[in-house]
Amino acid sequence: MKAENSTFKEYKGLIKFGIVVFVLISGVAGYFIGLNVEDSFSFWHLLAFVCGTFLISAGSLAFNQVQEIERDKKMDRTAQRPLVTGRFSKKGAFTLAVSHMLAGALILYFVSFNCMLFGLITVVLYNGLYTLHWKPKFMFAAVPGAIPGALPAPMGYLATSPEGVFDKELIYVFLVMFLWQMPHFWTLAIRYRDDYAKGGFPILPVIVGKQRTLYHISFYVFCYALVSIMSPYFVDTSFSYFFMVLPFCFMVVFAFFKYFRASEEKAWLPFFLWTNFSLLVFLYAPVIDKWLPFIKDVYQYR
Repeated sequence: MKAENSTFKEYKGLIKFGIVVFVLISGVAGYFIGLNVEDSFSFWHLLAFVCGTFLISAGSLAFNQVQEIERDKKMDRTAQRPLVTGRFSKKGAFTLAVSHMLAGALILYFVSFNCMLFGLITVVLYNGLYTLHWKPKFMFAAVPGAIPGALPAPMGYLATSPEGVFDKELIYVFLVMFLWQMPHFWTLAIRYRDDYAKGGFPILPVIVGKQRTLYHISFYVFCYALVSIMSPYFVDTSFSYFFMVLPFCFMVVFAFFKYFRASEEKAWLPFFLWTNFSLLVFLYAPVIDKWLPFIKDVYQYR
């Protein structure tokens, strides 16, 4: 039993399980934003989307560890990853990563061709351009690197609205996820800037320092809040917009100003948490506002 638990723990570490869960949560939000209330709901279709997205994202993240193993050895934050410690072989990780990505792409093909296409674009951008070229060489790599990170929710949307590549709802979930990533990543990068410097990554805080990085973060924080405030233009809104979206917009901006002015080392954490929780709110508030009236009608009819 202990050996099984240890193997599963190493597997979770290899695929960056926490990030995969976040991908699935955002993907499911896009799925239900794209699903019309008049359409019949298929549990098996949703399950296929979840399984395909899990596999392709887990494979991509595992492959990222294969690609960055030498840099991971230099950083304290990544020193216990299974490839670095040798608890998972590089060949085994490569095989697992490729098999996961191929299986995930195949499943997503049967969900929706455009959903699969966006999944493959995510892999190419993340493992190809971002990991190999942008992140090791460009201090603003987080900006183009946010494109693949913003595609899980659009993938979910295309699973149920395959022809909706340019729909306003898809644009909204993409923009929210795209703009969220710079405050999210650069705040972490400030916290771990010495570690990133050890790994040889020329990320923004390493090159320009904390204070100038905060000025860059501020631009994306304000754009992030603005897009969320403008969400009635993109998606269905009702009471969740007023009781969830607007308060979280205020709190994200307020938390950023506190972080900007603070001198304590731990000041990053409240802003980081507000930013992360706000993304879930901004993605799921439209789901609630779209589906709650329908659920009420079904309940009253019964």
